[in-house]
Amino acid sequence: MRVLSDLEALSLAVAEMLVGRISATVGRQGRCALVLTGGRTPRRMYEIWAERFGASVPWRQVDVFWGDERYVPPDDPQSNYRLARAALLDRVPIPPANVRPMPTHHAGIVVAAREYEDLIRGYFKDRPPRFDILLLGLGADGHVASLFPGQPALRERDRWVVAATVPADPPRRLTMTLPLINRARAVIFLVAGPAKAAAVRRAMTPGTAADEVPAAGVAPESGSLTWWLDAAAAGEIGEYGVARSK
Repeated sequence: MRVLSDLEALSLAVAEMLVGRISATVGRQGRCALVLTGGRTPRRMYEIWAERFGASVPWRQVDVFWGDERYVPPDDPQSNYRLARAALLDRVPIPPANVRPMPTHHAGIVVAAREYEDLIRGYFKDRPPRFDILLLGLGADGHVASLFPGQPALRERDRWVVAATVPADPPRRLTMTLPLINRARAVIFLVAGPAKAAAVRRAMTPGTAADEVPAAGVAPESGSLTWWLDAAAAGEIGEYGVARSK
């Protein structure tokens, strides 16, 4: 767990950390498979990344994916792809072929989910589907990617990408599932604001069910899990990540 004073400090620290991790991964194995997250919290981090460290990443060796997507056109204001493109990707020298957004142009969303899963299978070929770095945000209700409390997608054990109908706007989403998320080499949460404090506490409380707080189901099989929080989001946990009793 890493706690910074506010969103600005958090965003700077995470951007700097990601530059180091990506560069080390490329140096070690030649490429880095990175999964971006959507939502409001990462926007500032993406902006700082582009402004301060955009030239410090070996972008030609970085392959970018998304953990979830609202089923809207790619230029829609609600699109996670559009957010990352405007804040980061359009401002750095990454080859277009390295950017792999979730498809949202199919009439059938189930077809889109299968297409993205097939893309991931093709990318990893005969290797296990282990992303090097997978970023996640956190909703006030404890949802991660587009895995919401009580939803069937949480109980998926075979598929890597599924279509989901969620209690949020817009309701139709594509999302990676827990089996794929938990195969990542490094899962990194980026969480800010007092509205997220209770969800952070519940996710870190032993015994919390993923069906109630999906973030509690994030437990990499053989990778690392790091929570990057601002002070407000960390307000209900103790110094060592122990949830304070309520």
